[in-house]
Amino acid sequence: MSGVWKTKYGYRKVKEAEPELKEAIEAARDITDDPAAQAEIAAALMGMDVEDVKKEVMRSVAQRKMTQRVATISRGTAKPVVVVERNTRRRVRVFDV
Repeated sequence: MSGVWKTKYGYRKVKEAEPELKEAIEAARDITDDPAAQAEIAAALMGMDVEDVKKEVMRSVAQRKMTQRVATISRGTAKPVVVVERNTRRRVRVFDV
């Protein structure tokens, strides 16, 4: 299907955005927990150099460690699950690996 096609309601367009490095890192994070493997997977998805991607992966690992997540699950009751996330506002220095 091309970017523009005709329907009974008129012409329709689809905007196609290029994938971003952040999206590739998120996809790699779902596959494995190892940051080095995440960098290799994201670099393969984006067609980039592994060293460039490794810096971004390490930065995202540091960001993830700053987030605290608390989940409360009530079993046996009809109440919904409560999830609270707290982001700390601390600056993190990322060193080249």
